[in-house]
Amino acid sequence: MPMDEDAVAALYREHGAALRRFARGAVGSSKAEDIVQEAIIRVWRQAPPDTQSLRAYLYRTVRNLIVDQHRLAARRPRSAASIDEMPDGFAVAVDVERIDELLDRVVMEEALARLTPEHRQALVAVHYRRLSVAEAAQELGVPAGTVKSRCFYALKSLRSALDEMGVDR
Repeated sequence: MPMDEDAVAALYREHGAALRRFARGAVGSSKAEDIVQEAIIRVWRQAPPDTQSLRAYLYRTVRNLIVDQHRLAARRPRSAASIDEMPDGFAVAVDVERIDELLDRVVMEEALARLTPEHRQALVAVHYRRLSVAEAAQELGVPAGTVKSRCFYALKSLRSALDEMGVDR
């Protein structure tokens, strides 16, 4: 199939920076760019028909490429080089849990960004910062009932956003 360079470039412009930040946390900056480019090309070729979950699909593809790279490195015979002699960004051990944790955080940030600012502020104050409803109300300058209502509707919207992104709960 001939490559539509404009479509690939658009995917890269829209998602490349966020994907590089994610990959850099797992493999370092030297390999992050290669992984992101490979992921974008793969996703462009095999993208799901619903573009709502495209970003989540891109992150899963990057995660899978990182895991594949670590598994491949683990199968290669190790040289006698010391840790100090290894190139920057070389990861000695695979931490798949850390990769999953990073992916979860990025996906949650993306879902939170889809909420209205008022809903997001209330939800973050009560559920992430662990403020009481009264403390959140005082900080946000709204009545406690408004904080409760915003949290209720924020959670509904968050579930909907995660469903749209193709996240299994």
